[in-house]
Amino acid sequence: MSNDDALADYKEQVVPLNKGTLTWDRDLVFTATTQRGYDIEFDAEMEWGCMPVEGVLLSLAGCMAIDVVSILTKMRCPPETLRVEIEAERADGHPKVYTAIRLRYVVTGDVKNDEVVAQIRDAYAKCKARAIPPTASMLSGTSI
Repeated sequence: MSNDDALADYKEQVVPLNKGTLTWDRDLVFTATTQRGYDIEFDAEMEWGCMPVEGVLLSLAGCMAIDVVSILTKMRCPPETLRVEIEAERADGHPKVYTAIRLRYVVTGDVKNDEVVAQIRDAYAKCKARAIPPTASMLSGTSI
């Protein structure tokens, strides 16, 4: 499968039920494993991995960037490079939620600025990683 084919139908590969595991390794270090076997290390002390909230920011940027590259490629103006610089402010008090998130897209190639901006806005509107609605069932099935 070519790179263009992979981008064209990547959403076809999305499964309706996501699963994963989180295993406590030591201290405040945990290893998260996706259903496809990819590992991400989380570390509250930031010595062995990223903090969980950093993972949320990276997920947001990744979700949007995939859409932007995919759509620009379909429009026959694929970027040569794309980098997302992420900056987020957190509340002073607990819970230290994000109060502002800024994403700066650095895109090179034969793309028009207004096309890129339109696709970034569209990607933000569609991105499932930007908001996870809390529900009572989030903690259902707890086993001790």
